[in-house]
Amino acid sequence: MVEAVQDAGVVVTGAGGGIGAALARRFAAEGARVVVNDLDAAKAAAVAEEIGGIAVPGDASAIVTEALDALGGTIDVYCANAGLGSAGTEAADERVWELAWDVNVMAHVRAAHSLLPGWLERGSGRFVSTVSAAGLLTMIGAAPYSVTKHGAYAFAEWLSLTYRHRGLKVHAICPQGVRTDMLDATGSAGDIVLRPTAIEPDDVADALFKGIEEDRFLILPHPEAAGYYQARAADPDRWLTNMNHIQQKWEAGR
Repeated sequence: MVEAVQDAGVVVTGAGGGIGAALARRFAAEGARVVVNDLDAAKAAAVAEEIGGIAVPGDASAIVTEALDALGGTIDVYCANAGLGSAGTEAADERVWELAWDVNVMAHVRAAHSLLPGWLERGSGRFVSTVSAAGLLTMIGAAPYSVTKHGAYAFAEWLSLTYRHRGLKVHAICPQGVRTDMLDATGSAGDIVLRPTAIEPDDVADALFKGIEEDRFLILPHPEAAGYYQARAADPDRWLTNMNHIQQKWEAGR
């Protein structure tokens, strides 16, 4: 058992399935009191019933107050997991870009804005951001997703460097492919880049809990992503050329 989460009040957004449901199950198994959030009320209710949690359906950007009430006034851990896997190029409709920005970045900002006053006053709190390796690297065929996941990672990083001396713990989870509905929605691009090394949602939960035990900011369920991240920083042009080769392979196969 991870002592840091026993009897903690935990919120997991986008927890009706996939990574979010796996996180909710793991927190509950570790003795936490879990609020399960999802836009799909039926899915949120099903996971909550399974784990003995509390369903709080709705927009992840606007549930902090209701979640606080459900947990008796205290949220110890907030998992900003809800995400939108928006495909497209620079030509994607502006509404697609707006939705990706709102869900993948601004929902995190709004949650932090609501939670930080209480966390900083008491000197403790834990913010878990489900980012994606796309936030460290990129993803072919998905400009809105890649750009906004970079934003989510940047915000998590900023939170950590700004408030860690005041008791805030931040974790950025950056998996590559995970066997979820979102992976299925990536189509042929995901088949090339993500599916060959895809892992299960439970593997992501395992990686997070290991990171919590080790007090690490960056959580890499695919350890090889660290090498890609280092290669990107050390020689950006070579890395971009290699990624462009994957782009060309994808274009040729469409």
